[in-house]
Parts: sequence; structure tokens; C-alpha cells
Amino acid sequence: MVSFDDLLAEAQAAPFSGWDFSWLDARSSTQNLPWSYTAEVSSLADVAATMLDMGTGNGIRPRPARTVATESWPPNVPVAAGRLRPLGIPVVHCDSAPENMSAEAAAARPDRPGLLPFAGGAFDLVINRHESFRGDEVSRVLAPGGTFITQQVDYHSYDELYRLLGLEPPPEPETWLSLAASQLTAAGLTIVATAAGQARRHFEHVGAVIYYLKIVGSAVPEYSLDAFLPRLREAWQTTNAWPWPLTERRFLVVAVRRADDV
Repeated sequence: MVSFDDLLAEAQAAPFSGWDFSWLDARSSTQNLPWSYTAEVSSLADVAATMLDMGTGNGIRPRPARTVATESWPPNVPVAAGRLRPLGIPVVHCDSAPENMSAEAAAARPDRPGLLPFAGGAFDLVINRHESFRGDEVSRVLAPGGTFITQQVDYHSYDELYRLLGLEPPPEPETWLSLAASQLTAAGLTIVATAAGQARRHFEHVGAVIYYLKIVGSAVPEYSLDAFLPRLREAWQTTNAWPWPLTERRFLVVAVRRADDV
């Protein structure tokens, strides 16, 4: 068995930028979801003239000639721009919307963060993968007849990480899919499809877990490396505990703005 200290050092030294998970992907395995987000988006992008990618993306193909991406995390803006500019996709920095499950999002104040700096009706297609959104802003920037598609991280996606750290998973609802759908319908959009499912990830060793918790800080807000170092060491030395599983729960929502909504 590789020593805990060697794996710790490797994880701490591993780089991360631009939402590139390749280091982690080489040290874990993941099953596919029941759907392919890329395939779903591609089928919609194939018939759209304009597209907004919220939270940036990887230059998905096919894509409309007029495609724009947004990024809310300042350090990632130049990274995303460097990756997407050669593809003809400008990247626009804008504030992120409140977490859709939060009290701030529920308050629905017009002055809350998450305004999209685009004209009304600018896009035939708005895509969103794991990014918070304001339903009213999505509806505003969609052209009549336009489509919004989002894949979101559902509750209980990190329960096994809590258990690895010796913590009780938070008492969350089963899902927030219905909340996402209600926020979109309240903004005047029509839900045309939903799906829910899960994929199983297996971390090969504790270094992969340490790296994951470093880059996905929202997974376990109570976590800090210093505080949980003894627990992580103990987990790595537990017989037959590895690879460590993680059930990644996701859902998909597709909504449209009515063609006669002008």
C-alpha cells in the first residue's frame, strides 16, 4: 500500500484550473448517468442560431455560430477565455446567482445577484451545467420559442464523504428537482422534460479524496485538511475500505419559453 504521506503530498501538489478534473479522473472511476448532458445539449444546439453557456463549457459541438459563455469565478475567467476564444466563443464575467435552494433565492428580490448582462430575447438556447440560475433572468434572455436546459447536483451527493470523515450527512430533502422546476415555471417557462439519476464514482485512494475536497469545497463545508488529517489517515489504513464510493446524484430539467411570449 502506498503511504498516506506520499498520497497527501501528491494531492497537495496537483494543479487545478479551469475546471479541469483530469488529475482526479485518472485516480477515480465513474459510471455514466442515465442520460448524456452533452448529447442532450448537442441535439438542441444543432437547431439553434444563438446559445448562452452559463458557467462556461468545453466548446461543445455542434454549437451555433453565435455562442457566448459566462463565468462567475474571477480566477477562472482568463482560463476559460484562453480555452474558448480560439473557438470563437467570448467569455463574459458576471455575478453568480444565489444557490437555488437558499433563502435568498426563495425571496426572489429583483436586486439579488445573478443578473445576466444580455439583451432580452438574445438566445435561442441557454445551457447550464451545475451552475445556479435565476429563473426570471433565464426567461428574459431566452427568445420566444427558446429552450433552457440545466443539469444540477442533487441533495445527498456527498453523503459518503461525510461518513468517511466521521460526520453525519446533513438532513436534506430527497431532491430539489421540483424546486428548480417551480422557479422556472414561476418565471413563465414551460417544463417539457425532467430526469433524475445517479452515477457511482470510486476514489482509488485517499489522495483522490483529498484532492476532490480541495477543489469542491462546497461538498463538505465543515471540512479542513488540518482538522480531518487524522481521520483521513485512519480511513486510508482501514482494511478493505478502498476504493471509496461516492453516489453522485443529478437531475436534468428542460424548459421552453412559449413561441407566442413576446
